[in-house]
Amino acid sequence: MDAFESPSPANILDSLKGSLNDREREILSPAATTSHSGIRRHPVNDAAAGYRQAFSLDADRILHSMAYARYIDKTQVFYLIENDHITHRVLHVQLVSKIARTIGRFLRLNEDLIEAIALGHDIGHTPFGHEGETYLSALCERAGIGPFLHNVQSIQFLDRVERKGMGWNLCLQTLDGVLCHDGEIHNQRLTPEPKKSFATFEREIDKKKSDPTAPLIPMTTEGCVVRMADTIAYIGRDLEDAIRLGLLKRRDIPRHIARILGTTNGTIVYRLVTDIIENSTESQFIAFSPQISEALKSLKVFNLEHIYLNPKIKVHSKEIKKLFSILFETKLEELVKKDRSSDIFTHYLADMSASYVSDHSPAEIVRDYIAGMTDRYFLSRFPERLRSALKQ
Repeated sequence: MDAFESPSPANILDSLKGSLNDREREILSPAATTSHSGIRRHPVNDAAAGYRQAFSLDADRILHSMAYARYIDKTQVFYLIENDHITHRVLHVQLVSKIARTIGRFLRLNEDLIEAIALGHDIGHTPFGHEGETYLSALCERAGIGPFLHNVQSIQFLDRVERKGMGWNLCLQTLDGVLCHDGEIHNQRLTPEPKKSFATFEREIDKKKSDPTAPLIPMTTEGCVVRMADTIAYIGRDLEDAIRLGLLKRRDIPRHIARILGTTNGTIVYRLVTDIIENSTESQFIAFSPQISEALKSLKVFNLEHIYLNPKIKVHSKEIKKLFSILFETKLEELVKKDRSSDIFTHYLADMSASYVSDHSPAEIVRDYIAGMTDRYFLSRFPERLRSALKQ
């Protein structure tokens, strides 16, 4: 380059990206995952990767995915409720991201990786939340394709369905964090298992499919943080929603839990986040203190009994279960018979890559189609008389 020639914009951006990578090595904890270490299934050259760091690029790809847009109308816990303040999946995901990034900042972890995992962790959820997941899982097993698991389905969407079947080519660390998030499992401490490859990752998916109870541990500290943050984000928020809907009163929260964690979502989140930071600083693990962990475990049991299994929120369960069965069987028949007028052809498979169609059985295609639906779109597949019955 001539001494008086200005550097090109590309050179400037490359230099800035290099500076950011260097800064990570200087300021991040030894337990953190640097962006430079991001591993993709299909390596990309520097020019194709652009100036964004690896995990920042992953977060952007997830945020701009079609599956992410559908979070907006997916159930968190309560469905068919006319209340704009009840938590939907999209808000839960944003809360997980914010809580996890707060923890990550104080522990000097990679916030881009945390954000990418958090934004993608629930992307495989069905319409009507965990209840819908239960119904779809039974249908999948009956069809011979194994149980439905939303964390495995999140990988399916991000890796094999998005971009017309080409996937987003996300980093292993991001995909691993999504697969291993399991926020329903209680852990006092999580220590990452870093020595993973894409071959390991595929084996863990197969392991989870064959045994849904099989424990999986994230390969990064950031993945461990998101897993803990998932619980922190929903545990108090679900309480607030239940109180708002009249299912519980604040005084119903057991005294020994209230004394340690508080009785409002804000207090519960603050105490849990503070406890993790205090007990994980300068460590190779993410942990709650024993006292806080036991109180949190008790609160999970309380919520399960008084919220998630409460018959008052399951007044439409029989109807929803029946609609899942009708939809699955109908779309499977239309697919097998090659009914090109069906919306599974005109909407879902339109322009889908030939490799996606050839690599998936009809039942797997129907599974992906239904799992990707919002609550509203799911109901729109049925005549008005059935939809009206659910609103009564």
